[in-house]
Amino acid sequence: MGNLDFYAVACLLGLVRSQTTLTPALTATTVIENVTTTTTTPSTTTAPDCSTFNTSTCAACVPGSYSNNGTLLCSCCLEGGMCVSSGACVPCSLGFQQPLAGQQSCRPCLAGFYSSHVGSPACQPCPPGSYSNQTGSSSCQACAPGFHMSEENATFCNSCPEGTYCNSSRCVHCPLCPAGSEALQVGTTECSPCRPGMHKSSLQTVCQICSSGYYQIHWGQENCDLCPENHYCPSPNVSPIQCPSDAFCPEGSTAPGYCMETFFKKVGDTCNFAPVTIALLVIGGGIVLLIVILLIMRRRRDTDNELLVSRAPLLRRNQPAGRLYGVLGNAEPVYAGW
Repeated sequence: MGNLDFYAVACLLGLVRSQTTLTPALTATTVIENVTTTTTTPSTTTAPDCSTFNTSTCAACVPGSYSNNGTLLCSCCLEGGMCVSSGACVPCSLGFQQPLAGQQSCRPCLAGFYSSHVGSPACQPCPPGSYSNQTGSSSCQACAPGFHMSEENATFCNSCPEGTYCNSSRCVHCPLCPAGSEALQVGTTECSPCRPGMHKSSLQTVCQICSSGYYQIHWGQENCDLCPENHYCPSPNVSPIQCPSDAFCPEGSTAPGYCMETFFKKVGDTCNFAPVTIALLVIGGGIVLLIVILLIMRRRRDTDNELLVSRAPLLRRNQPAGRLYGVLGNAEPVYAGW
């Protein structure tokens, strides 16, 4: 800045002198890439003035910076002036960008983008697992535990759905809960183990109740166990119960099976007839047989009666005519009353 101060003092001295004895300098202005460059025709005086400055340094501000007109020393000469230093270009601040050259200001990064260093020509998208919900961000916020984001330039993070979890920040995806555990709410950071009587595989989202005839008495299990033989499992969350001696309990039994009392009895793995059942069957069979015999005899008697009735007219035709108390022998009796 020492040379710059010297030039400014020299410029002022030249201005005062030109107003008294010298002809004012002639200026020429040239526009290059939206930046005005001024050249000055030297006067005949030997005193320092603005014409002695090197104008080749006055160029358009490169991308990632802007022209700060508030501090640009272009007011040295009355007419036109000139750029005296390329330091008049100020780099863009954090959270801002400028992709074009020769601009007067920088643009703030949009939501979902950020700029983490000065003089940035372009903003970067927030990577997966992070977000930015405001403009002019210099960094992206990480998704909190229980949330995730799988896309770039996000402005928010999504909560983990039911059955999934995320126990760290910057989650891109929420994995399913491990086998034997579940997540019943959204935004879960830790999975809960399945309760006794329930189970869950690694591909399922929630714990399932054990099927009938199965049991599980431990927490956080992937599978249920089949109720063993000679035991029964009335509930999936209790230990198998020993089968009574007079009952049947095959694998997967939920309750003991009994033979019908009085009529059946257990013999090994089967139910056999009790003595009283055998006696009843014999008596019942005899009664049924007797009824069948009676029905056959009655049917035979009815058949004989039908034959007699059908033969009666033939028998009357073969009888000789005669009188019986003044009536023909083959005449039908007539009831006369008393």
